[in-house]
Amino acid sequence: MTLLLVIIYVVFVSLGLPDSLFGAAWPVVHLDFDINESFASLYGIITGFCTGGVSFISGWLIRKFGTGKVTLISTMLTVIGLFIMSISPNIVIMMLGAVVLGYGAGVIDTALNNFISLHYKAQHMNWLHACWGVGVTISPLIMSAFLTEDTGSWRSGYRVVAVLQLSIGIIIALTLNKWKIVKEDFCTEKSDQPQKSLFEILKINGVLPSVLSQGIYCSMEFTIGTWGASYLVNVHSLSPAEAAKWISLYFGGIMVGRIVSGFISMKTSDNTMIRGGIVVSCLGMILLSLPLGEISFLGLLLIGAGFGPIFPSILHSVPDRFGTEYSADITGFHMGGAYGIGFGVQLIFGFVATATTFKITTFVLLALVLALFMVNELTISIVRKK
Repeated sequence: MTLLLVIIYVVFVSLGLPDSLFGAAWPVVHLDFDINESFASLYGIITGFCTGGVSFISGWLIRKFGTGKVTLISTMLTVIGLFIMSISPNIVIMMLGAVVLGYGAGVIDTALNNFISLHYKAQHMNWLHACWGVGVTISPLIMSAFLTEDTGSWRSGYRVVAVLQLSIGIIIALTLNKWKIVKEDFCTEKSDQPQKSLFEILKINGVLPSVLSQGIYCSMEFTIGTWGASYLVNVHSLSPAEAAKWISLYFGGIMVGRIVSGFISMKTSDNTMIRGGIVVSCLGMILLSLPLGEISFLGLLLIGAGFGPIFPSILHSVPDRFGTEYSADITGFHMGGAYGIGFGVQLIFGFVATATTFKITTFVLLALVLALFMVNELTISIVRKK
């Protein structure tokens, strides 16, 4: 089980690598393709639809093919998607690569999150997503290095990340036998009760607001990930390379926040972790909104640190809140809802900000974090009454 856990951690590093690459490269990409900056929202629609949509059928795919094979195929799809994006001659081909990338990231998210929530303590869920933080922190730094090189380009950044993904895919292929325990676990969960439909599961008390809370959180995470660099370039007049470095600080904050949260979660509950993360991220948003020059940019680090425990704690609470019988399905709904709502809000924000001003960014974030607090408290209240 220990070796399997290490492999799962490595896989989550690979899941994080592509997630922050697009936002870091976009200030240059949209100039290369001579298209409006708001077009980045289309990327959000595509990846959100593909990743979120496949999450709803992930339980069936895992039971049919096994977690190991699904993980391997998913990782290789991300390699293909990243390579297509790196050689794309126009935005259409780049978005086709995003389709492949989106499907590649979908099922494995649900499979590993559910497996960890069922069989490991909360600290492992936090550390699992800290590994995702390692990936999203590294990739903007890679992109920044190529954006500052006279002979480099954003395409080279994509290719380097594709090679890293391929290396992790090889590791998975060489250790497929270690994944059998995951397959057996999903396949041996049987029940004498009739299986519930999608809508019946969504009608379980508390599921809908819990899914909504995940979506609101991802709305903030995706908005900063996609538009954070554009905010720094447009509002604070930073160069694209400088903006990419500061956004890397934000993702680094998420990574560190999850590492620290893993230790804190040994002594406290998922609900406390979520509430603490909301408070810390709110303080970071306030700091980012203040006219303090580079000091205000440290708010990105604080926002990331606050975001750290929220996503993994919501997922880890699923079996405790709603039972284990349908935890895989409910986890899938959380992932699908997270991507659907998150990318939807990020889409709307992109069009509004580019049509008006990116100065609205911090105000939108503060409104979303308040909404997250309210919906999460509603979920807790409903579950306690059950």
